[in-house]
Amino acid sequence: MDIVLLGAPGAGKGTQAELLAEWLSLPTVSSGVLFREAMDAGTPLGCRAKEFIDRGELVPDEVTVDMIAERLSRPDCANGVILDGFPRTVAQARALEDLLGRMGRQVDVVAYIEVPTEVLLQRLSGRWTCSQCGAIYHETFNPEAVEGVCDSCGGKLVQREDDTPEVQRRRIEVYNERTAPLIAYYREQGILSEVDGDQGVEAVQHDLRAVIHAARS
Repeated sequence: MDIVLLGAPGAGKGTQAELLAEWLSLPTVSSGVLFREAMDAGTPLGCRAKEFIDRGELVPDEVTVDMIAERLSRPDCANGVILDGFPRTVAQARALEDLLGRMGRQVDVVAYIEVPTEVLLQRLSGRWTCSQCGAIYHETFNPEAVEGVCDSCGGKLVQREDDTPEVQRRRIEVYNERTAPLIAYYREQGILSEVDGDQGVEAVQHDLRAVIHAARS
């Protein structure tokens, strides 16, 4: 299956994507992770993306689509993928349709994880990211076992430059403005499912699996 997870920064897409990946034995493809890898490596694409991300703005479609296309061409994506953070615009959605169409595939499920803005800001405050593997922790909701150390790989936890409250709010505003047409687009296609993200991780996962089961039947 090819699954798209939608939701503003802080909605929990990454956590839910990893749980779904384990359940379905599919890889997750996160545009955010791909960009961070490129930025950490200092590639031209990464440097270009960083200019937009640091301002809390979306990376231009053509840059994002090229990166996603390369990732989907890898062998581990042959049986399907869980997309986290892509597409974010109608143009990206159409580009994804073209990419999958050339592979004889299509988007099977689009799940929109809805969370109120103030809850998103609360979640994003106190967030820390592993400098090595990209795992995300939170001082309140998901603390690490040893302060400042990643549970998964032992890497150092850092706060990203784009995690300041001002940038976070701007990111949410941009997301809501830019993705409203995308949500309407998928709703018109009849493949959009809305999931309440203002509940526990297990409850959200349960609802997402119910959506996938329904799509399979």
